[in-house]
Amino acid sequence: MTMGKFLAGLIVISALLVGAGVYYMQVYALYTTVSAKGVGDVEMTRIDGNIPEPVLYSDFEAIDSDSSPIRYRACFRTEMSAAMMTETYVPYEKAEPRNAPNWFGCFDAKEIGAALEEGRALAFLGTSNIHYGIDRVVAVLPDGRGFIWHQINRCGEVVFDGQQAPDDCPKPPAASAVKGN
Repeated sequence: MTMGKFLAGLIVISALLVGAGVYYMQVYALYTTVSAKGVGDVEMTRIDGNIPEPVLYSDFEAIDSDSSPIRYRACFRTEMSAAMMTETYVPYEKAEPRNAPNWFGCFDAKEIGAALEEGRALAFLGTSNIHYGIDRVVAVLPDGRGFIWHQINRCGEVVFDGQQAPDDCPKPPAASAVKGN
C-alpha cells in the first residue's frame, strides 16, 4: 500500500467517525429526559388575566436540551374539551411544530402541523417568553393527545436577527444572554 492510499483511507475513516460523532451529539447526546413534576408540566395561558395555569393531563413525557431553548418537546393526554379550551385559553396563531428526534416517537411534527393546518388541532399559548423571544406552544388533537414545543416569537425573530426590539416587546436581556453565551 502506498503512503497516498494510506493517508486517503485515514482521511475517509476520520471523516466517517467525525460525522457519526456529530450525528450522535445532535440526535441523542444533547437531549435529556424531563421528569414529570405531577403538576405544572402542562400549562396554558388564560384569556382572562393572561397568566399561565396548570391544566389537567396524563401520560406526560418530555425531552429538552441545554444547547438550545427551542429543543423542548413534550407529549401528553388531556380530557378537556375543545370548547372549554377555546373559551378559556389564549389561541396561538402561526403555530409551527418543530421536528423531534426520531427516537422520541410520541411527537410527530408533520402530523401535528397537518392537523393544525386542517383545523383538526387547536394551538394555545403555553407560556409567553419562557426564554426571551421564545414561547411555549401547546397543541391538542381531537382525540385528546397534546403536544408542547418552544417556538421563536415575533420579538425573538427581530432581536435574534440583530435588530432593535419593537416598542411593544419586552426589553431584551444583555446580548450574551440572548445569544446563549
